[in-house]
Amino acid sequence: MVVPLLHLVATAAMVGLIWFVQVVHYPLFRAVGGDWFVAYEADHQRRTGFVVGPLMAAEGLCALWLVVDPPSGVGRPLPLVALGVLGVVHTSTVFLQVPLHGRLAVVTDPAERRRHIDRLVGSNWVRTVGWSARGVLAAALVVRV
Repeated sequence: MVVPLLHLVATAAMVGLIWFVQVVHYPLFRAVGGDWFVAYEADHQRRTGFVVGPLMAAEGLCALWLVVDPPSGVGRPLPLVALGVLGVVHTSTVFLQVPLHGRLAVVTDPAERRRHIDRLVGSNWVRTVGWSARGVLAAALVVRV
């Protein structure tokens, strides 16, 4: 029961965090202007890693563990679906959000910066919906144990 609970805690933390990022944090990027933005973005990336890194690692390891050794009464399909959704979330992170943050770290033109921020906010819905679905799946998994 430890791994499913740890999985639920890590996933629930990411669900809360991604909703905060989607609704509050990323939209506020638009309010950071001028010469401050490049430094702000670099600091954002550095600080965010300290928060999301351990949570994502715990979530990922637990998700893999649950596929390899699902708890009795759960079976493998639910953990596989949850792992697949995590794959979509991580694919979005690697191929959409990380490159956009990379561009934002060097863009000085306000109009171009605004376009990248708009893309960041829009593309982040993939992660927001994905992690929300994972929260439901992680809770369902715990209920079945």
